[in-house]
Amino acid sequence: MTRTTGTSTWTDLSVTDLPAAKAFYAGLFDWEFEDLGEDFHHYHLIRREGALVGGLMDVTGMTCPEGKPLEAEWGVFLEVDDVDSRAQKVTAAGGTLVMPPDSLSDFGRMCVALDATGAVIGLWQSGTNQGFEFTGGPGSPVWFELMTHQFDTADAFYTEVFDANLVPMSDPMEDTSFRYWTNGPGEQASWGLGDATGVMPEAAAGWRVYFGVEASEPALAKVAELGGTVLDGPVDSPFGRIATIADPCGASFQISAMSEAVPEG
Repeated sequence: MTRTTGTSTWTDLSVTDLPAAKAFYAGLFDWEFEDLGEDFHHYHLIRREGALVGGLMDVTGMTCPEGKPLEAEWGVFLEVDDVDSRAQKVTAAGGTLVMPPDSLSDFGRMCVALDATGAVIGLWQSGTNQGFEFTGGPGSPVWFELMTHQFDTADAFYTEVFDANLVPMSDPMEDTSFRYWTNGPGEQASWGLGDATGVMPEAAAGWRVYFGVEASEPALAKVAELGGTVLDGPVDSPFGRIATIADPCGASFQISAMSEAVPEG
């Protein structure tokens, strides 16, 4: 599996209560966790039925460069051909490097940045780890998107740094004033860019990860049973019945029951 530059390739979860997080996601998505050990600071690979989903790491006690404690959150990585040259493009395009390029054994090379709007984004140059395996099934990442109040700035940044091919969504939403573009047209699309102005508070904007579920109501009941919180929804859409969830550590993500998609009109 080879992904091109700018394609969504990896997602990982920072947690502040490792046992609670593992119990929640195992119960909700049937995920299994593989601890890579001391050499990788006990980073965990996440799998479902053998298929690679992403990664997980306990960030308890860790701080960001400004000294603030790291928070529980989901992160998104886009594939790049050369992480070192693309990291230079990040700063040239108005972004900031948070973690400089580094190698993770033979898995690949990575860095983490703030884009020109201040959203966190990771860069991944594949080695032996070529990213998550898209199955389209329950527990698999099914979509990624950046919601931003600085749409034009984000458009320019991702086009310059990641060679993004951002095009208006072919099937527009009912509200034609809402801008939503995808990286690639139609079925080639790997992620979306949405204008969050008037849609959500600026504090809620940023990169979002969607995971598939078989049906929304059983999944939402499971979320409550496992100690999670429904932050928004569920809402019907042509792309599935969608809800925003917070896990027990406070990291938010979206679930999508694609079998419950409702055609527009």
